[in-house]
Amino acid sequence: MKFIENIQQVAELQPDYLGLIFYEKSPRNFEGIIPDLPKGIKKVGVFVNEYVEIVVSLIEEYKLDAIQLHGDETVEYIKQLKEGLRQADLDSASHKKNPRQVRNDVEIIKVFGVKDEFNFETLKPYEEVVDYFLFDTKGKERGGNGITFNWQILEDYNSTKPYFLSGGIGLEEIDELQSFFKREASQYCYAIDVNSKFETKPGVKSVEKLQKFKAFCQELTAKS
Repeated sequence: MKFIENIQQVAELQPDYLGLIFYEKSPRNFEGIIPDLPKGIKKVGVFVNEYVEIVVSLIEEYKLDAIQLHGDETVEYIKQLKEGLRQADLDSASHKKNPRQVRNDVEIIKVFGVKDEFNFETLKPYEEVVDYFLFDTKGKERGGNGITFNWQILEDYNSTKPYFLSGGIGLEEIDELQSFFKREASQYCYAIDVNSKFETKPGVKSVEKLQKFKAFCQELTAKS
């Protein structure tokens, strides 16, 4: 999401998460004010190989509930990020009469680019430091490529960590999603991440298309 009016329109649909990209090379790069959102919507900051100090600062500035790490972030990087958040809140608490709790509640989603094959052993070191994995299509850009990857490879997923399914998902993929959620590979699929297939231009989402997709998701959930 990028523009205030469109953010407000999409927020009326009550998505579980609403993403804001903090990456200058992206046409969706967010700079501005986030309008008040209905309770229950988690604000997600998307970062790509950003300095830990900047990520911590933006989490605090925008009161982000989750972050999506879309670059080459290592386990050590994530540990430093968690320590940075802990220290920021300790510093904040020492200057306030009513200090907030340490931000251990900020969800961390680590993105991995996937195409026709993937070594899931790569994920094991991350299991102790992230809340979710996200599988996106490996492509020219860091996301927003509008192309799906071969979901069949998720049959080899060997973790119990819940994951987000992403990468070129739109209304055209509804039949494939119905089939996917009947298979064992979907057992740990926690959420569906959508982006470019619902845009009229970078950063602007079609509310009409999202309404249709939400109706499908509600139907899918009711059957599960």
